[in-house]
Amino acid sequence: MPLTSDEDIRDLLADARTIAMVGASDRPDRPSFRVMRFLQGHGYRVIPVNPQITGEHLGGEFVFRDLHQLGDPIDIVDIFRRSDAVGEVVDEAIAVGAKAVWMQLGVVDHAAAARAEAAGLKVVMDRCPAIDIPRLGVARIAA
Repeated sequence: MPLTSDEDIRDLLADARTIAMVGASDRPDRPSFRVMRFLQGHGYRVIPVNPQITGEHLGGEFVFRDLHQLGDPIDIVDIFRRSDAVGEVVDEAIAVGAKAVWMQLGVVDHAAAARAEAAGLKVVMDRCPAIDIPRLGVARIAA
C-alpha cells in the first residue's frame, strides 16, 4: 500500500539524499523543471533521466538515458511520466535497487506500485514532493 501518512512521507523525504527524476525537462515551463530546481534548492542531488536530452546537462547534472546508466545509489525515483509509462520505470527502479518510487500528481499505477512494494521499495503515488516538503516542514541538510 502506498505511503499516505504525513509521518511516513516526511521520513522518506528527510532520509533521502539522491533522487533520480525520470521525465526531467530542460524546458522552464514544465513542472518537472521547476520541481527539479526546487529539490536541488532543498539539498537533494537530483539526477535527470530523459532519453530525449541524454548527454546534456540540467541543473548542473548530466542527463542519463535510463536508470541503468546511473552508477550511484538512488533513494527515490521521481516519476514525471504518464500513468501508462510507469510500469516500465518501476521495473527499472526495482532492477537498479532504488529505495522508493514517487509518482507525481495525477500519476497512478496500482499494479506497478504493488510490484515495487513486493520488491521492498516504498511507494508514493499521486503526490508532489515540492508540495509535501513545505507542507510537512521537511528540513534537509545537504550531505
